Amino acid sequence: MSTLGNIIVGQSGGPTSVINSSLAGVFKTAKDDGARTIYGMRNGIQGLLENRFVDMKEGIKSDLDVEILKRTPSSYLGSCRYKLPDVEKDEKTYENIFAILKRLEIDHFFYIGGNDSMDTIKKLSAYAKAKSEKITFVGVPKTIDNDLAVTDHTPGFGSAAKYIGTSVKEIIRDALVYDMKMVTVVEIMGRNAGWLTASAALAKTEECDGVDMIFLPELDFDLNLFADKVKKMQEKKKALVIAVSEGLKTADGTYVCKMGDSITFKDSFGHTNLGGTGMFLANKLAAELGCKTRTVDFSTLQRCAAHITSRVDVEEAFAAGTHAVKAAFKGETGKVVVFNRVSSSPYAMLTELADVAKIANVEKQVPSEWIINDGTYISDEFLKYAKPLIQGEIAPYMVEGLPRHLVLR
Repeated sequence: MSTLGNIIVGQSGGPTSVINSSLAGVFKTAKDDGARTIYGMRNGIQGLLENRFVDMKEGIKSDLDVEILKRTPSSYLGSCRYKLPDVEKDEKTYENIFAILKRLEIDHFFYIGGNDSMDTIKKLSAYAKAKSEKITFVGVPKTIDNDLAVTDHTPGFGSAAKYIGTSVKEIIRDALVYDMKMVTVVEIMGRNAGWLTASAALAKTEECDGVDMIFLPELDFDLNLFADKVKKMQEKKKALVIAVSEGLKTADGTYVCKMGDSITFKDSFGHTNLGGTGMFLANKLAAELGCKTRTVDFSTLQRCAAHITSRVDVEEAFAAGTHAVKAAFKGETGKVVVFNRVSSSPYAMLTELADVAKIANVEKQVPSEWIINDGTYISDEFLKYAKPLIQGEIAPYMVEGLPRHLVLR
């Protein structure tokens, strides 16, 4: 068993409304279990390389602060999109990282993030093993995209799905006000995996018919077929609400959002920025069908709407941070916390560990058998999977009518 000592934790990639709950889990568990100093990387591994870190006990001073942190959206420590180079190409970067960790007397390293962040854990733990370094490296999962392999789901997805289902349901109510032909296109995040877009199906309830069509990035998108389907549907129903993924691509691999006027930007991982899919499709429908169209793009609201988080999501995010610390303190390294679903009804979930090599750079998509109606909707199997993840609420602490957040000064 490794000895308790100093730990360091960072957050990376796109934030979520519960990523700070995982951070709270890491902090509180490490503090309660006797860690000497709990360092936080400012802006992830990039900030660490620039010697930017904080003593987290100076910013989180009470149990109330921990509770406020759990309810604070975005990344308390800041984030980054820094791609750690392969050690064969740039060992100097690894030498710099481990020199900093040694100077801080770090025994345990935690990184909260998605696919790219788990790649960082994979590379650092492999380097530590090759150099006989005793530091443990454990990943804590997060991503609203829900595209991490091995785990049943990822913290952040449940709350984003709850926000999407709720907001789409409200949009549907608004769209049905007028007795006229109108199409509302709702653009939802998701580059290659359509879990979030599929969540629009949650809007279907006893008193709501739900969205009319859902288009996921798992299938090739046909522009002409899309317009034909809308036209035929309008013969039976005037006002339509359609959910589309920002990552829709045609058969030749072209992003639909790049068919219009847009600026292309790529991050350090080579990911092209997306956005504008909904607007492009709404304009196409207006031109071809001659009807009123509207676009709703949730954009960053999908990942920062902490006022409507799922209690299940908040508690599981915290549990993931707790499990990571407990595992590292027992000497586990090169691992990621994952969720194993025991039952959907009643809902029961276990936190476990998985080899980071099975998760890093592996993308989990929506099962093809869940995509139905000629690629325009999602099956009840998805609803059985997703509904347990959106249950319950944790209200923010309100001060003068607005939520109180914990902010690193």
